[in-house]
Amino acid sequence: MTEEHSGEPNRREPTGEPVVRGDPELAGGRAQSAIEFDPADPESLEDAEREVRSFARTVETTSAFEMLCGAAASATLVRGEGSYSNAAERAGEDVSVNFLRKWARVHDLPLAVRRHIALREIVPSAAQHIARVQGDARYLLAWAIIDHDLSVREVRSIASDVRDGEPIREVLERYDALPGTKEVSLPTDVYHELRLRAAKEKRDLDAIIAEAVEQWLETGTEE
Repeated sequence: MTEEHSGEPNRREPTGEPVVRGDPELAGGRAQSAIEFDPADPESLEDAEREVRSFARTVETTSAFEMLCGAAASATLVRGEGSYSNAAERAGEDVSVNFLRKWARVHDLPLAVRRHIALREIVPSAAQHIARVQGDARYLLAWAIIDHDLSVREVRSIASDVRDGEPIREVLERYDALPGTKEVSLPTDVYHELRLRAAKEKRDLDAIIAEAVEQWLETGTEE
């Protein structure tokens, strides 16, 4: 494997495994048709090669499901061939190194982010730019897109600033896009009691909710 490959920095599942594409709650009836690609299987690599060629021709009009499939095929072909350049050569003249790098990185995004892509809360063109940054910046940029309905142009600019070395939180704050805004619906009786208790204790309602969420997170387990 050469240094050209992204190395799946955030993805925990094996390359090509249809974790999101195979989930009926996310993909509906198409989940049953989700292809599992295996970079170590020559026949599966041929399937990935064909999928990449088709994806390259239809990428501008593809659905979220098809995009995730094309991204999986791209990552599989790159890993199976050992580098972006070898994979591009195998796929043919319509598939460039940049194309494969872009979509293999989308496939390598964390599961939590890919779920929102499948739900169409993050469009494929924005997902490309999330994949340009690393670590927690990927999550924070994804949450900012969901919370603030950022345009693809804004996402591209934010990703570029982060890649230039600016801290993700500072960049998002400059764009007035720090994530953390969520409309919460509570049963009327619970909301009434919450308001009364907050007033009695002279506490901010948001702070109480944040504290409750923190306590809930502490009792859970990491995904």
